[in-house]
Amino acid sequence: MTESIAETRAAAERPGAVKGAAPGGRSRVIALDVLRGIAILGTLGTNIWIMTNREGIIGYIDELNGPATGWMWAERVLQQLAQGKFLGLLTVMFGIGLAIQQASAQRGGRRWPGKYPIRAGLLLLDGLLNFVFIAEFDVLMGYAVTGLVVAFVLATSDRAQRRWMIVMAGIHVAVLTAIALAMVFAPQQNSKPRPPLDPNPFADGSFWDLVVFRVQNAAPFRVETIFVFAMSVALFLLGARLFRAGVFRPEGARIRKWLMLIGFGVAAPIDLVAGVAGGGDLFLFTRYGTAPFVALGILALVAEFYLRKSHVGFLGRRLTEVGRTALSCYILQNLVASIFCYGWGFGLAARFSADARVPFTVGMYLLVSLIIVTGAHLWLRRFERGPVEWAWHRSYQALAREKA
Repeated sequence: MTESIAETRAAAERPGAVKGAAPGGRSRVIALDVLRGIAILGTLGTNIWIMTNREGIIGYIDELNGPATGWMWAERVLQQLAQGKFLGLLTVMFGIGLAIQQASAQRGGRRWPGKYPIRAGLLLLDGLLNFVFIAEFDVLMGYAVTGLVVAFVLATSDRAQRRWMIVMAGIHVAVLTAIALAMVFAPQQNSKPRPPLDPNPFADGSFWDLVVFRVQNAAPFRVETIFVFAMSVALFLLGARLFRAGVFRPEGARIRKWLMLIGFGVAAPIDLVAGVAGGGDLFLFTRYGTAPFVALGILALVAEFYLRKSHVGFLGRRLTEVGRTALSCYILQNLVASIFCYGWGFGLAARFSADARVPFTVGMYLLVSLIIVTGAHLWLRRFERGPVEWAWHRSYQALAREKA
């Protein structure tokens, strides 16, 4: 998200930059933007369930282990369709963005990672502000740290990068395995139900109350960022390798075929069954285990689709616009949903009963998505970059002392 659309197009359309650039360049650019748009709206598909819970993320986590009755079955299925897949896709897309920036630097004769730490620092600041003022489940802070590490790894040999990817993936699998063993062999304890939040900053608090709540609980809210670090490094590096291997070019057909086979033929059925039937007990293993493989299948499917398709179409244009303003849309969609759902805004989450929560959440997702898609369309009719992208770009130019 942090590289501009102009940089992406330059990387895709530069003569000789990629084998087969003439026939595949345009399709690759389309696929990249569409995938960013899908990833952004897909993450909303997970986060919206947090927003529509009366107790926010606290209540959302509690309900993962709740009994599946009535609407809960529909809720579990809908949640599982988005859970982790678009987080994984977004992570891979960040890795692809790094590969594009590195290629651009190499063609321009610039050192790599060069001034990339400035970009990472700005992204970290964006994430910090997003975490404190908008969303306690922010991913930008983690991506900033991961991107900084991976930027230096990409400056090493191909063999070293492959080792890094394998080792970090191995660490992630080892951690998941250790958690699984602990769950199997740990003595079962009857835990008492958690008392309701009192006071409840999500339903009854002011905007500032939620800010204070996030800061006071920063440690537990940031645990996921630490937990997924190894996985994120591996997926960043995998995204860079797939991009270089031609996953968006015609000659990458074999890669796309295998990614779709593994993602949709193997991982997706396991993910859906385990996530719906296992509930909270298998949450970690689907979100951080099977879901990234499904994300790779989505990436391959979109790449294949736009290599075969001669025009973008209405839906593709709207997703492209969201992709071009991805950073702005990511922040804005959480802000808009907060205004509708939290007590400092319209407080709708507390007004709907549990029986109406599924249709309310689906309706809220569609409404927020419509606002985001329309906003991106109208903004790009007048401006080249999204508002956050513009501020980010100008800040980078000032700090890096680069001319506009």
